[in-house]
Amino acid sequence: MATTHHSSLQKELEAVWKHGMEVLPEEVIGAFEQSISQLRDSGSAKGLSVGAAAPDFTLSNQTGSNVSLSAESAKGPVILTFYRGSWCPFCNLELKAYQHILAGIQEVGAQLLAVSPLTPDHSLTLREKHKLEFHVLSDSDNQVAERYQLKFSLPEELREIYRSLGFALEEYNGDDSWELPVPATYIIDKNGIIRFASVNPDYRTRAEPDEVLRFLHSL
Repeated sequence: MATTHHSSLQKELEAVWKHGMEVLPEEVIGAFEQSISQLRDSGSAKGLSVGAAAPDFTLSNQTGSNVSLSAESAKGPVILTFYRGSWCPFCNLELKAYQHILAGIQEVGAQLLAVSPLTPDHSLTLREKHKLEFHVLSDSDNQVAERYQLKFSLPEELREIYRSLGFALEEYNGDDSWELPVPATYIIDKNGIIRFASVNPDYRTRAEPDEVLRFLHSL
């Protein structure tokens, strides 16, 4: 079953973008594509690389309980995935894909942590909507994203577009910074070392969950 999902996730992401191109004004699509290119060309928010020590952190999960990376990695490898928020259709598909392979992740003694700047209330809503059975953590002010070199500020010209689409990040994130993490997925071993890293400023492309699962099996 997981292999089937592997083959379809990127296709699902591409279908979302294709639909957006059909229903959104051309100038909006152009602004999205330009912002992706600018972020990529800037060289900022490149993320930590394989071999780096993963910064430890403690964040609140969807019910307000504290979850620390060091405590989770003591149990086994950790998949740490940074996503933009519940308002992002690409992120929703990615998290659902991880839920599909969660049993396989747990079979090898690994943990899955998903991190975004969403408030705990919004994280809880997201978790319940998709029946997610893993920790959904709230990174207030993107402090952890910054330590993983993923934080960036949404360009001014995109903020009004986001608001017009109902993506009022001030409300979702509980602040007016308009900062987000670049989507990224890491595998961190029991020694706190990054063994796998997928960081892409183009939020339309994500690591395939089955690729992540296969890497886990190779550890």
